[in-house]
Amino acid sequence: MADQLGRFAWYELLTTDVAAAGAFYRKVVGWGVKDESTPELPYTVLRSGDIPLGGLMDIPEEGRRSGATPRWMGYVAVDDLDRAAAQIRRLEGTIFVPPTDTNIGRIAVAADPQKATFGLIEKPTYGRWKPGRLDEPGRVGWHELLAADRTVIFDFYKELFGWQKADAQTDPADWYQLFSAGGQTVGGMLTKLSSVAQPCWLHYFNVDDIGAATKHVNAGGGRILQGPIELPDGCWIARCVDPQGALFALQGAGGHAGIEPFSASEVGWSAKWGGIASQGRIVLPKPKR
Repeated sequence: MADQLGRFAWYELLTTDVAAAGAFYRKVVGWGVKDESTPELPYTVLRSGDIPLGGLMDIPEEGRRSGATPRWMGYVAVDDLDRAAAQIRRLEGTIFVPPTDTNIGRIAVAADPQKATFGLIEKPTYGRWKPGRLDEPGRVGWHELLAADRTVIFDFYKELFGWQKADAQTDPADWYQLFSAGGQTVGGMLTKLSSVAQPCWLHYFNVDDIGAATKHVNAGGGRILQGPIELPDGCWIARCVDPQGALFALQGAGGHAGIEPFSASEVGWSAKWGGIASQGRIVLPKPKR
């Protein structure tokens, strides 16, 4: 557990159709899908090989009535959940679900001061393996915060989880802030477009072949919002939405399945690419993954 503290240790998809979502991600990412429901809670576990990494569950009826929509949520491991929840409130964040014992461990659901939601987990039932390489197929390889204002939100996460700014090898005023957890660069933060209604976390799933994976997205009823785009290190990324409407992203090699000819280290991010990126013309740094 000590290896996971301050890191994303579990991922959960709240959806409107668990069976369909499980079949979709099995084809797109290659995850194993296993029903591990209890009498109290229907729950499906996603596995990368033998490693459990996330779960699928229906949006609770109360949530549906209040307008909740399908979404992925990452849980960050902490050693003292009650203390972390109190710290979130002190830092002007919000606790939506107070510390609660569940089938995946003791959890809380929170939002940062700009309303991006995330989870906290203490003593997880699953996910006690040592952190692996960020490029391992089937794992979650990158975490991206689409913030209301990325220049001020970093301090919240630094104080809460001990995250550090990572050298982006670009001008300090650049739009994208890399961050590290436990000495490993695991994600970045950017300011979202004004057309994006709500700040959120976007999680990148590793695939062997980005061309094949994006074809499965389209064939399975999802949509590609951005990309595939080739980064300077040769990694390709695509931002997507699943058939039920949950945002996610893919990253991996170009592969041999064929992709649309879009490749540049200099990219103009704009609303026409799904409205989930930052405005402005930027030069992508070589990511430390």
